[in-house]
Amino acid sequence: MTVRGDVVVVSTLAGELLAEARENPAGRAARTVVSGTSQRATVIALIAGAELSEHQAPAAATIQVIAGQVWLYTAAREWRLTEGDLVAVPPERHGVRAEDDAAVLLTVALR
Repeated sequence: MTVRGDVVVVSTLAGELLAEARENPAGRAARTVVSGTSQRATVIALIAGAELSEHQAPAAATIQVIAGQVWLYTAAREWRLTEGDLVAVPPERHGVRAEDDAAVLLTVALR
């Protein structure tokens, strides 16, 4: 069960999304779990080697690793993130690449 009332069981959802990602040719799956006027939270699953290619950063965001390992990278720097790590997304173009099967929680501040 991924939802109990208004509580999202992120670890369970991560497992479900990893199963979906393994079936997806792009090697990824995602589900937005919070969507409001001030923030959005999305669980993203990536199989080993899958990538979210470089894209523009939102005004303010964090990535927390739920399972596995990922690389967050910019043109100038890389961060190796493992389960439990939380990092502010740099305010520049960046990408995310899965070292192994991984799931992250992306939280974005809106306006």
